[in-house]
Amino acid sequence: MRDLLDAWDRQQEAYIAYREQRFEVMLDVLRLVHGDEFTVLDLACGPGAISDRVLTAFPKARVIAVDFDPILLTVAKNALTERHGTDRVTILDADLTAPGWEQHVERTDAVLSSTALHWLSPTELSAVYTTAAGLLTDNGVLLNADHLRFGPANPTLADVSERHDARTQAAAFASGTLDYQQWYDEAARHPDLAALAGEREKRFANRPPQPLAPLAFHLAALDAAGFTETGTVWQYLDDYVVFARR
Repeated sequence: MRDLLDAWDRQQEAYIAYREQRFEVMLDVLRLVHGDEFTVLDLACGPGAISDRVLTAFPKARVIAVDFDPILLTVAKNALTERHGTDRVTILDADLTAPGWEQHVERTDAVLSSTALHWLSPTELSAVYTTAAGLLTDNGVLLNADHLRFGPANPTLADVSERHDARTQAAAFASGTLDYQQWYDEAARHPDLAALAGEREKRFANRPPQPLAPLAFHLAALDAAGFTETGTVWQYLDDYVVFARR
């Protein structure tokens, strides 16, 4: 299923300009804080994009990858274990909105996420940050890469960011890149994934889009969760990598 992970990367690049820069910064922070041997919790891992990069860049690292989408979890399990083996990868099916999702997660040195936690409501996001803080070892770090939209106080920046996103997507889709729904349509044609489409639909049937939390909310929620230091390590328009240290 490596081809589906590669197609996911191309699809996500249509929505996120300079996506690889995000990942490079996250890997740099990991290297500078933890050296080359550590355990990472990949929250809402999708098909394994962050995990794949961590395991490739750090041959001594281990990853615990958590998601609730059965299609994405299956792609992640197959793509990651095929390339990196089973000893370095743990795949967990868990709903981040459900209390106790962390019960089967060991203490970890870093928590990473990319373009995923915006699916959570602000209340759910705060709870996830608090749980993540409790899972981290001393001086462990959290890095969350996502679009954090500008609000009414920044109308020009909001407009520029929206138009830049539209331009990036138009160029990518014109070149033949799959969009989000087309990627799932392609995945559903895979013989090992077709049967999971119904389960995915059932799991997410009653989960409408959530209001997007701005940067200030993320930083405040991380402070309230018990992190001792918070900030950002990368920004391009309204796209950020948020940082927190336990």
